[in-house]
Amino acid sequence: ETETENAPPPAEQKAPQEGGTDKGKVWSIGEGEETEKRDDSQRSTLFVEKPQSGSVSVGGNITFIAKVEAKDLLRKPNVKWFKGKWMDLASKAGKHLQLKESFERHTKIHTFEMHIIQAKLNYAGNYRCEVSYKDKFDSCSFDLEVTESSQAAPSIDIRSAFKRSGDGQDDAGELDFSGLLKRREVKQQEEEPEVDVWELLKNANPSEYEKIAFQYGITDLRGMLKRLKRMRREVKKSAAFAKGLDPAYQVDKGGKVRFMVELADPTVELKWYKNGQEIRPSAKYIFEHKGNQRILFINNCGMADDARYYVTAGDEKCSTELFVRDPPILVTKGLEDTSTYVGERVELSCEVSEDDANVKWFRNGVELPNDPKSRYRIKVEGKKHTLIIEEAAKNDNATYSVMTTGGQSEAKLSVDLRPLKISLALEDQTVRLGQEIHLKCEISENVEGKWYKNGQLVEASDRVKLYHKGRIHRFVIASAAVDDEGEYMFVPDAYNINIPCKVHVVDPPKLHLDGLGENNTVTVVAGSKLRLEIPITGEPTPKVMWSKGDKWITDSGRIRTETYSDSSCLVIDAAEREDSGPFRITLKNEAGEDTALINIKVVDVPDPPQAPNVTEVGEDWCVMTWEPPANDGGSPILG
Repeated sequence: ETETENAPPPAEQKAPQEGGTDKGKVWSIGEGEETEKRDDSQRSTLFVEKPQSGSVSVGGNITFIAKVEAKDLLRKPNVKWFKGKWMDLASKAGKHLQLKESFERHTKIHTFEMHIIQAKLNYAGNYRCEVSYKDKFDSCSFDLEVTESSQAAPSIDIRSAFKRSGDGQDDAGELDFSGLLKRREVKQQEEEPEVDVWELLKNANPSEYEKIAFQYGITDLRGMLKRLKRMRREVKKSAAFAKGLDPAYQVDKGGKVRFMVELADPTVELKWYKNGQEIRPSAKYIFEHKGNQRILFINNCGMADDARYYVTAGDEKCSTELFVRDPPILVTKGLEDTSTYVGERVELSCEVSEDDANVKWFRNGVELPNDPKSRYRIKVEGKKHTLIIEEAAKNDNATYSVMTTGGQSEAKLSVDLRPLKISLALEDQTVRLGQEIHLKCEISENVEGKWYKNGQLVEASDRVKLYHKGRIHRFVIASAAVDDEGEYMFVPDAYNINIPCKVHVVDPPKLHLDGLGENNTVTVVAGSKLRLEIPITGEPTPKVMWSKGDKWITDSGRIRTETYSDSSCLVIDAAEREDSGPFRITLKNEAGEDTALINIKVVDVPDPPQAPNVTEVGEDWCVMTWEPPANDGGSPILG
């Protein structure tokens, strides 16, 4: 048996519980449950076309379509597809389920499609499509009926695993399935009846091997016969195994496979092996016991898992072959409609599910050649594929499509005559006072134009120079003034477009200290009021900050500041001796800063001298000496 993860799980499964283990069998879309009833009172109508219930035969394909109008939406709405109550189908997309979306620019309609491929009976049930945009919500339920088909269910197409690319490697390496898939790239071919090639080869005469290989497209016959030979040797009656492994299993890359044997004696020790190496339990290899059944799950199968496996029970052995197949390449991000002008470079890009996949490009249904002489260049960057037209022409108007082994996408390219193009736009400028203002733009056509400042027409003058040479237009003012600041705009004649920019004139801040004394010192008598005004300049008006030591001076208090557009004042009411010292003034604007130290000196009446000392005494005279006062009042003692 095989178990793959390229189709959604059954809806009968309960929502996964934390710490639970998935013990389901073959993954499928499953039986549906009735949709939960919602309160429709706050629902907004977003659908312009809702998916309708449908019926399909087992093995057939069916598509459900939902359409949403985008004229009132600023961005793409969020659409989800569900089966039953809780099963979100977005994570189940793969071989049997594909979700696609497209946008028509002219009608502003988003189209969302759900494709069910090779339907099975348990895909039947109730489905739901939900669309939401911000606080708007809409939902639609529909049913899928799957009817029995008269044809038997197809067996595993094991021969496709042996279609190897022509790289010359032997069968022990990775296998390439592109040979089978390439025949389906451009158009869907009629499905041929499923044939068990294993049975054909096992029962055929060796002389017929090459004929069978050619008929059924087996390119790696040598590797297939090697494995067939091993399997023939091992076919014998087993006493330990009531039911052994199948001769071969096939699984898609990234899927999960399930090996199961049934023991005649459940007490016998059992071990699993891959290419002779014992398999230990891990996140990749899961062992399960169910009565006499012993089951091995291999998760997330890769090409390294394509190997020979066997299981031992005592002295007996049962073996099989596992073939890992690359899944079909899906288009995960489609092409988008594009409008451009003659002579411009065009890039049409899409993304697919695998790196460096084989992708074909078409123009109006005709395949585009991928050779250096073609005007169409194809670039591949991992999963991203891009069709490049270096210089678009009028006859490039067409529908372009991309096709992979598992999907396709198309878009329309519209190429119009080139309108006026802005080759070089005006740039916003910040210039210093007195420097040159130089505005320059370039357009695609040699036409005259007019310049505007703040909406007013600007004429050429001795101060303003206007230049026009070919496609280039220039505006020059040799020495910028404050009044030159504003919004400028160039308007080409006969065109309803404009090219704007902003000019900002700045002047670095500057302190003008010419009126201060030597060393920027200002003297004030104690008890009097000091008002020191410092002229300032700068554009824009600079920010002024005063400080003494690490203390900032505010605009209130006994010592405060007053700031005007052209000056700043330091005010000290009733100056005290403690006010003496350096004060720092700092100017800042976007053009720079300026700073200076101003020394404030507060002077006062000196203290009396100390008591005199009489050193000599005469009849009518004496000699006395005394020391100067301890506090000179902030000024030297003169006598």
